[in-house]
Amino acid sequence: MKKLLLALAALLLPLSAHAGNTIVVGASPTPHAEILNEAAKLLKKDGYELKIVEYSDYVQPNMALESKDLDANYFQHKPYLDDFNAQKGTKLVSMGGVHYEPFGIYAGKCKSLKDLKDGAQVAVPNDATNEGRALLLMEAVGLIKLKKDAGLAATRRDIAENPKNLKIEEIEAAQLVRALPDVDVAIINGNYAILGGLKVADALAVEAADSVAAATYANILAVRAGDEQRPELAALYKALTSPELAAFMKQKYAGAVLPSHN
Repeated sequence: MKKLLLALAALLLPLSAHAGNTIVVGASPTPHAEILNEAAKLLKKDGYELKIVEYSDYVQPNMALESKDLDANYFQHKPYLDDFNAQKGTKLVSMGGVHYEPFGIYAGKCKSLKDLKDGAQVAVPNDATNEGRALLLMEAVGLIKLKKDAGLAATRRDIAENPKNLKIEEIEAAQLVRALPDVDVAIINGNYAILGGLKVADALAVEAADSVAAATYANILAVRAGDEQRPELAALYKALTSPELAAFMKQKYAGAVLPSHN
């Protein structure tokens, strides 16, 4: 009988570990875990405790959520989640957007967009998603014109007009800050800009808050399908999208991380 009771207790452990008022959330260290630590202060007032598990990769937090080791995770945007579900057969959904990290155009050899010369070198991320965002930003500031409906899937082949004959250099996103001295300008994601010691406020141009990219690539709070109405997860999402957290993001990250809901 004792062995039977122990076996039953072991089976119930994964469920009871998250029972009560504790919410277990997986997150990337920066900025997600930092934002969650701030949200924990608000949740405590509502009677909830937040346990944050940090991950350095983008696969384990989704697998841990699917296997019920986590109640939620916060590190990804919806296009990534949709692709992950399709590839892995997981059933994870978004509670909604929390923040986005705007792209900016940063000065390299050239200190002003109006001073870009014919044939100037413009560095952009070399992965499909981020390159499309970079090209859309170039179009928004009038440097190029893309083919109709190119959208976020745009590549160099979709450039319809390039009046300054700009040379688009595709470089790994994490290496763009390092490449700045060798190019005229570079288009860099907010988190890589901060890691590289750049200030978004110093960018020559920044992705608009109401741009397609900002809406599409907002970082989300993800949960298992069917858990969207759990009161503790609703409380967590409410805290993450509160005016207090919006003010925290704006103050701490100086424009590199912005609330997607304010």
